[in-house]
Amino acid sequence: MLITAKITGIKYKPFLIYDNKEYSFDDFDVNTMPSNCIVCCNNFQYSISKWVSPKRTRSYPYERVYNTLNGSRKITVIPIIKDEGIKGDRDFIQWDTISLMSLLDVYVILSYYESAEKHSSREDKITKQKMNNEYIKSKISEISNYHSSSLHWNLQEVEKTLPVIIDKTVSSYDRIGKQSGVTFHSANGIERFRTQIEAGMDTFMLTSRQKAEGAQNREYLTTQPKEVLTSMTKAKINIENYLGGLYYFTTDEIKIDDGEVFLIEAKHSQNAKLPSLGDIKDGLLKMILYCNLEEVSVDGNLYNSLPVLKLTSSKLAGYFDSADKNADLKSFMNNNEFNDRYTKLASLLYEECLVNNIRLMIESGVIK
Repeated sequence: MLITAKITGIKYKPFLIYDNKEYSFDDFDVNTMPSNCIVCCNNFQYSISKWVSPKRTRSYPYERVYNTLNGSRKITVIPIIKDEGIKGDRDFIQWDTISLMSLLDVYVILSYYESAEKHSSREDKITKQKMNNEYIKSKISEISNYHSSSLHWNLQEVEKTLPVIIDKTVSSYDRIGKQSGVTFHSANGIERFRTQIEAGMDTFMLTSRQKAEGAQNREYLTTQPKEVLTSMTKAKINIENYLGGLYYFTTDEIKIDDGEVFLIEAKHSQNAKLPSLGDIKDGLLKMILYCNLEEVSVDGNLYNSLPVLKLTSSKLAGYFDSADKNADLKSFMNNNEFNDRYTKLASLLYEECLVNNIRLMIESGVIK
């Protein structure tokens, strides 16, 4: 089953953003900062997040970006390539990651790792990779004097900066390899990546989408251990936006009823009463997209779409469904003996879903 949709703009109000630590620009170090923070530069505050890998499925990067969405100017730092050594992973940044950040009005700083240590117990692997902090601070300064949109900045970074950062990445890993004695992946992969960039934006977009579509196909055929589904109905959803982005997602579950299609993102916890905050915010970033869909079509037929966030746990009894007119979150939390942390999380999450027209379901579930 294939769902297609368009996005022409984003409207969303987040509630699960707690206080971010503040740094002065002089004290800022991207390598020691938390995953997101506030940096004060030139009498202005920037909400900054960092990725530890360009791959979207590692280390909850969506959570990191979500935590900056209430900032007036948002920046995210993404290493364009991360090579852990021949016995580890190597990931490359993809066009649709950058396009998604543009859609969320986030300025992207394309970065590179310049130093690392040899892993103490794993052969041909490195660890503790560090980015060039002075380079990133120079980019923050540029953004502080930049008066065009994040879209224009991000396009400029891909066209003008990305080729330069590829060269810096190659030089850095060559130096790290000689210093540590670690063998890295073949240079052919980086050269293919360079060729895509040099061929122009269209080629970069096309090859990125081919990879994203392949990942979507693999996910479509897989039930993740963090999903408890009431049916096995997954669906591919391809979202196009006015910025040139095309996103390939897979809904965990869908339900079609009387001209409406419910797009369900499911998160499960086996050992806690609620899924982790990272899992929940990862789901909410998808909800941001699903809340703003237009022209939603299922196998060629138009439907009204409704986003649903479903949280399940084997430690819960009963269920809460915000679509139920008799739903009582307080009673549900009391019956399940939520502690203060879970009460605050569930209450804020419910408020966020209510304001943004998301259906929230919290219920008992066991992975079969």
